[in-house]
Amino acid sequence: MQLINPWSSQQYKDYAKLRDQFGIAPFNFDLPDAPILFRRGVIFGHRGFEYIYDAIKNNRNFAVLTGLMPSGNMHFGHKMTIEQVRYYQSQGADVHIAVADIEAYSFRGIPLKDAERIALEEYVPSYIALGLDPARTEVYFQSKRQEVKDIAWKLAKKVNMSEFLAIYGFSGEDNMSHLFSPLVQVGDILHVQLEKFGGPRPTIVPVGVDQDPHMRLTRDIVGRWRMFSISQQGATLAVFYKGEDAEKKLKNLISYLEASGFSQFKINVPYKALYILDSQKEDWIRIDRAIISYEKEFNENAFYPPAATYHRLMTGLTGGKMSSSIPESAIFLTDSPEEARKKVMRAKTGGGVTLEEHRKYGGNPDICSVYELFVYHLIDDDSYLKDIHESCREGKRVCGPCKREAADIIYNWLKEFQEKREQAKDEVKEIVSWE
Repeated sequence: MQLINPWSSQQYKDYAKLRDQFGIAPFNFDLPDAPILFRRGVIFGHRGFEYIYDAIKNNRNFAVLTGLMPSGNMHFGHKMTIEQVRYYQSQGADVHIAVADIEAYSFRGIPLKDAERIALEEYVPSYIALGLDPARTEVYFQSKRQEVKDIAWKLAKKVNMSEFLAIYGFSGEDNMSHLFSPLVQVGDILHVQLEKFGGPRPTIVPVGVDQDPHMRLTRDIVGRWRMFSISQQGATLAVFYKGEDAEKKLKNLISYLEASGFSQFKINVPYKALYILDSQKEDWIRIDRAIISYEKEFNENAFYPPAATYHRLMTGLTGGKMSSSIPESAIFLTDSPEEARKKVMRAKTGGGVTLEEHRKYGGNPDICSVYELFVYHLIDDDSYLKDIHESCREGKRVCGPCKREAADIIYNWLKEFQEKREQAKDEVKEIVSWE
């Protein structure tokens, strides 16, 4: 079975295969005012997005958690994540961004002070310039937030070494900080549901598929600590309790379910089950909201299962993975507009070997890094994008003009963005939490 390594430079191409292998559901939600990443299938899968969709549709509170690895410059691949975060914020979410300084130290040997400098100078001004609202966004450091480390320590009781080996493929060569780092990420994802940070609510973590191991681990841990579970029983739903004094707990739960609109119940004490006779399959989330409201009274680890969306990883301009450690592969948000233009003009495309062959046989935009920039970032008009794709396939559109169009858009975008970024430096203190 294939392993996904969150810290490798591995490229992924067959996303349908990854979905099937790891149980990622296809993303097919009709979101209001959906940005291009959602419309064009760049967001290809999810876990538990039903909770977020319900929150958006019904104007309920929800949170976004994302993170940054303070090990290099911010590029267009990172921009893609922040655009998703900005969309969720526009739909009412509060935003939490973790500076993964513990992870950066564990896996890349970056001192905490260096990680802090990189985050504050390179990333945070860009977040503000990309449109995140400082008043509804917080950036914090893993190493400084005690609640993150407390959750990592407490919830680790439900994880054993064999599971870590199965998920991450760790070996005897890995040091103990490598094992601790994923648990800190569990703390990152879940701590925003503590009362101090907004209380229990659905949480979305937008990631590339390379981060799926962290999401699987976190969701599994949440399920193990929860005392109630929901199961479909025929046409209705039932709640099962796995602790002691089941009859009392299930009777107490009824009042919470009644407040959520249910009225017909049957308790089976030997099975520790409460059957909700007037429920249907689609009531799952409404029932879980009621359960969490009750369970929080006696189980501090009753969290909503965090949701995740998975986006395709951007291809680098050189054809491999876009990476901060390979400057020519990426357009960095601090590149000068002229430097970015040169990178685009040197980019690998899907054009024919010669102009004559391209005119005769057509190109392949699906393997072209420039066309990918159009899809992910540069062109909002879907019909024009389709025309570019078809014209390239037919050999009518050639690489030179295509590159120049992309280079011009990026040149102008960077000029405007970097002006905003300079202004945003005065707002950095508003967005950073030091605890």
